[in-house]
Amino acid sequence: MSEILVLYYSRHGATAELARQVARGIDSVPGIGARLRTVPPVVPASEAGPAATVPESGPPYVTRADLVECVGLALGSPTRFGNMAAPLKHFIDGTSAEWLSGALAGKPAAVFTSTASMHGGQESTLLSMMLPLLHHGMLIVGIPFTEPELTATRSGGTPYGASHLAGPRGELPVTDDEKALARALGRRLATIARRLAGSDA
Repeated sequence: MSEILVLYYSRHGATAELARQVARGIDSVPGIGARLRTVPPVVPASEAGPAATVPESGPPYVTRADLVECVGLALGSPTRFGNMAAPLKHFIDGTSAEWLSGALAGKPAAVFTSTASMHGGQESTLLSMMLPLLHHGMLIVGIPFTEPELTATRSGGTPYGASHLAGPRGELPVTDDEKALARALGRRLATIARRLAGSDA
């Protein structure tokens, strides 16, 4: 079975929940499965100790091999001042070898995010997350307005990717509309990956 890498960083769990919903959408497409991975936190040098080889809970840490082996990528991060979080950017900044080899070129990619406030940078985070993926030659997949939840949502959800409004203390759960849009993004990403691979031609 071909797999799509769902790679994310989550501090309080909201982005992780979106990742699980994206994965559910991917898994709903025959012949395609989701591979959930995360990244370790970035800590100041003064606090750095021995690096953990595996996280204490949740999915494993991503490896560069995950990028090469998968037929697509869904990238998720909480918003940090209108941009992706440093741990995810740190991993992406280390993918020069994959860029040089073209390992990701021609593969579809999608993005998702969670923010504390409605206007806290959801769309700028999603758009900025696309930039390194475009440099890698990936094909960006969004959410079309044919998905009814995109116009019904009163919280997260954008045509640029799935999103969640978490509230200032992270107190708001992922809504049904936000979950549906995350699953729709996963389905669309998987369907396009399958078509690109020629599986249903």
